[in-house]
Amino acid sequence: MNYRENATLRDKLAGEYVLGTLRGGARRRFEGWLHDDAALRALTEDWRARLNPLGEFAPAVTPPGRVWRAIERRLRLNTAPAWQFWRHDARGFWRPLGLAALAATLVLAFALVQWRSNTPTLDYVATLSDDKAQAALLVTADRRHGALNVRLADGVAPAADRVLQLWVVPKAGAPRSLGVLPRSGAVRLALPAGALGADVALLAVSVEPLGGSPNPNAPSGPIIYKGSWVQAM
Repeated sequence: MNYRENATLRDKLAGEYVLGTLRGGARRRFEGWLHDDAALRALTEDWRARLNPLGEFAPAVTPPGRVWRAIERRLRLNTAPAWQFWRHDARGFWRPLGLAALAATLVLAFALVQWRSNTPTLDYVATLSDDKAQAALLVTADRRHGALNVRLADGVAPAADRVLQLWVVPKAGAPRSLGVLPRSGAVRLALPAGALGADVALLAVSVEPLGGSPNPNAPSGPIIYKGSWVQAM
């Protein structure tokens, strides 16, 4: 099969490569294609932009003991002769690197499985970040059920006398409120007409008085998080 002429295959391979599920010869072959295909590199970067922020919303994962044993076997750390005094130094050097790569894959896989299992259909995803590009909220759109699913990252909460309010900002016209957000955790909101589509510029979160903005057509407080929809796989 010619991967250059099959858009669906290219998209699938790029997603699996970023997630880490493309392995062995298939992964090496894909990396070879990346060197000569600028469009494929751009597609891969697009997948990386979609998937990496999900790690901000997944809990820490502690690898089981068999993972360390497998790493040690592959690095031959448990079979080296006793006179190789650098053995323990090598173990200390490689463990953090192995953990970083493994944890990234596990976190992304866990996040995708979690969101897929909790959301019957996932049409669009938006990661809302602050001005330092720190992810704060994950918003997913489920058109079949007419719902928005919003999850806040840990530590994202306004002052006690304020609330966070989610808005859709069109390319033309006034912003439209999507709802007031909880102080932590997740919430399911209605998906109104106009929340998706080509006329939507971005999603934004403002800080408002208790109960939300007194103006239903505009934020009254500062915009602290914003992001754009990305069509899900």
